[in-house]
Amino acid sequence: MSNFWSDKKVLLTGHTGFKGSWFTLWLKEAGAEVFGFALPPESEANLYTQASVHDGIVSEFGNLNDYGRLKAYVDQVAPDIVFHMAAQPLVRYSYRNPVETFQTNVMGTVHLLEALRSVPSLKAIVNVTSDKCYDIHYSSPHGFSENDRMGGLDPYSSSKGCSELVASAYKHSFYTNSGKTLSSVRAGNVIGGGDWAEDRIIPDLIRSVIDRKPLLIRNPNAIRPWQHVLDCLRGYMKLAEKMWQSGEQFAGAWNIGPGEESIVSVEQLVEKGKTYFSGLQVVLEAAKQPYETERLVLNCTKANELLGWSNHLSNIEAIEWTMEWYKAYMNKQDMREFTIGQIRQFIEHAGS
Repeated sequence: MSNFWSDKKVLLTGHTGFKGSWFTLWLKEAGAEVFGFALPPESEANLYTQASVHDGIVSEFGNLNDYGRLKAYVDQVAPDIVFHMAAQPLVRYSYRNPVETFQTNVMGTVHLLEALRSVPSLKAIVNVTSDKCYDIHYSSPHGFSENDRMGGLDPYSSSKGCSELVASAYKHSFYTNSGKTLSSVRAGNVIGGGDWAEDRIIPDLIRSVIDRKPLLIRNPNAIRPWQHVLDCLRGYMKLAEKMWQSGEQFAGAWNIGPGEESIVSVEQLVEKGKTYFSGLQVVLEAAKQPYETERLVLNCTKANELLGWSNHLSNIEAIEWTMEWYKAYMNKQDMREFTIGQIRQFIEHAGS
């Protein structure tokens, strides 16, 4: 691994979440000085606590919609690079709490990008959204590409499309030729150890194993691009490095997702995952479910060609690494040590 990140001051919003916790540990491993801004972990079971992610970083618990507090922290940190990952990330939760979802995912992005405008040290901002930001009515057999229309038929997906529009407006209005480069990244469905969110298939599977209850699945035929969290984060890091080195050439939107070989249905993913645990029963949830997009596929040619990035782990390996993490957790291993161990193993095999 290169020494690019050594001594860089990196601000990471959402560092207490699943992806944020993995990213914090990796950035620390790479030598960065990490500063976090996020809400406290929402549930008792969370990777941030289980892997002692707070050790060795500067962490501030706060809400993106408290602009005064956010601005004061941004000015205090004076970061070199920012990854904006803080979000309300769940589709079904967004149906129950649409106002909160839009406040966090849209106005939270506005507040952060506004606060960062006056930071002289800042060179690169990566806004993390979702593959669900696209308008599903205009999908291609080859997957969504970066110039496709934004959309979203549920509050979560719509809020992510709005976040993309906010980033585009700030990029063109305030950040172009400012010495600060702004990009957005759209990932597929990310899996990995330490995810305990509600209404996600792997955490639901693990809870069913722990609680010895049947696993309820609501959309068995839904097609998703699955990738391991470390492949996703490696894409974010490679983009930020290019932005730092080449500026505006790498501004704008990027899909960071798996190839077609990693695109499987929810039912296929469950079948692969349940082989790691004996006796797991799977039941199709009978109640009518809120609308979710049935098929989501990303076209990642741009990242493949211009960033030199592609997934290192196959979907089989991604599931294997994920299940190994949860087995280690169930066996009461040191989860900070185990998580960092997986990061080091990934770096060793994936290279730069």
